[in-house]
Amino acid sequence: MHEVFPMLAGVAVAILAQRVSGLRMRLAVLAGLSLVVGLVASAISGELALSWGFVLVDTALVLAGAAAMTALVAGRKQLAARRVTSSGAER
Repeated sequence: MHEVFPMLAGVAVAILAQRVSGLRMRLAVLAGLSLVVGLVASAISGELALSWGFVLVDTALVLAGAAAMTALVAGRKQLAARRVTSSGAER
């Protein structure tokens, strides 16, 4: 159950990162927010009291959620672009 928050938070991080222009800045925002949210997730679940190693695990889960959301958004944009291109060619 403790893995749900980091994954869902990763979706929110990806949505926020998509609003930033520039690839380098977007990656920096993604990495920074993932680390912060991973730290918060470890603290919320109580894992931080056991070991700081859990921060890496939770950060990786946030990044995985963000990567999945980013892939979905990119795929959706490609699909929309294909539809526009193919509908323009048929005319």
